[in-house]
Amino acid sequence: MKHAGTQKIETARLTLRRFLPEDGADMLKNWASAPNVQHEYGEPTYETPEAAELLLQKYLAGYAQPDFYRWAVIERESGQNIGMIAFCKVWEDCETAEIEYCIGADFWGHGYAGEALAAVIDWTFAQTGFQRLEAYHRATNPKSGRVLEKSVMHRTETVERFIRAGETPDGEVCYAIERNSA
Repeated sequence: MKHAGTQKIETARLTLRRFLPEDGADMLKNWASAPNVQHEYGEPTYETPEAAELLLQKYLAGYAQPDFYRWAVIERESGQNIGMIAFCKVWEDCETAEIEYCIGADFWGHGYAGEALAAVIDWTFAQTGFQRLEAYHRATNPKSGRVLEKSVMHRTETVERFIRAGETPDGEVCYAIERNSA
């Protein structure tokens, strides 16, 4: 399978790029320490600079792998790291990746998550060998649901994560898009 790793993507209002060592302060301030943000995509909160630094080091180390895809979401106007978007799961055998994203609460309601998602979908099908991208949200998280509803992704009964676990989504709403329908 053709991998491209995390490459810079520009949109009208955002720069999606690899995390940098200096991103720690913005991560902590804008999203990583916020329980209402972190809970929605299943991550713990990182309450201290040291904890955020450990998370950042994990991200930075991941870039050594060609199948690691994690972008810092940078608001171009302010230059701040306002969130992240990533492939949290990659299944090479079926050329599928699962997308996760988070945007700091102070930046909600501006369409940033949708803009980042659209850019990553377009870039992925243009630059990699992935044939399918998937995502899901908890039914109790309507903000994330609106991002997926407005995207080019379509609702589907299940996604690879649940298929491989032998589970049926229970409280999760699944979405996908295939290369030939993008």
